[in-house]
Amino acid sequence: MDTWSSAEEAEEASPASACPLCKGAGVIHPIMPSGQPDYSRVIPCRCTQKELDKERQSRLRKYSGLEARLLKNMTFDNFDREGLNPLPEQRENLKEAFRLASEFAKSPDGWLVFVGVNGCGKTHLAAAIANYLLKEGKPVKFMVVPDLLDHLRSTFSPESPVTYDQVFEEVKNAPLLILDDLGKQSTTPWAEEKLYQIINHRYNYQLPTVFTTNCSLDEINSPISSRLSDPKIGVVWNITAPDYRTDATASRKKTSRKKKQPS
Repeated sequence: MDTWSSAEEAEEASPASACPLCKGAGVIHPIMPSGQPDYSRVIPCRCTQKELDKERQSRLRKYSGLEARLLKNMTFDNFDREGLNPLPEQRENLKEAFRLASEFAKSPDGWLVFVGVNGCGKTHLAAAIANYLLKEGKPVKFMVVPDLLDHLRSTFSPESPVTYDQVFEEVKNAPLLILDDLGKQSTTPWAEEKLYQIINHRYNYQLPTVFTTNCSLDEINSPISSRLSDPKIGVVWNITAPDYRTDATASRKKTSRKKKQPS
């Protein structure tokens, strides 16, 4: 049933009105099952819905931590599933990583852990998951682990606009949390404790979480690595593709040298 204002209201709108339904008010009375307007409440008019959707997307983007241009441009569409001169088994491995990420994005459940060298594509896949969900209008929190810990430390400053508890609870209970570059943080007892508390909380409540790391799980704090590797809650995928950035730079230099050679 149509939930917009009655046809009579639309007909009464003046020709100068921006919208014939709300007459420029931006809100309308919804229609009850009886067919009569419910004058006890209002809902946004469809003429304002696009602007509201745009504002919501902006809030979700700000909440997500994906405001950086590089990260917001990392999508499944522009991910190179072939890699740059990989071995056949590396190419298949990268395609499987893509499949795991895309399926997780469509139905976030459990944990997904990407392990691999710098530049192998794990951050791109993690950001692609986040950007896919943002496009669907769903909240997601993307945090680079060293930056997260710095942010938590900064809340102890008297000038901090947010409290430690606000930030900590927001991260712990994010509907979907993506922790990028796990293992690159400073290994102080405080840092290890905070990370353990976040990860253990999400483990106990089985909250959807994605991790990327260039460390083997054996190199990560034992209580944390044991949770990451638990097959009952998630999947660990070791991306074997080489560093795309390094290989791409080497390829460009090689091409450039060939062009400079005299004929």
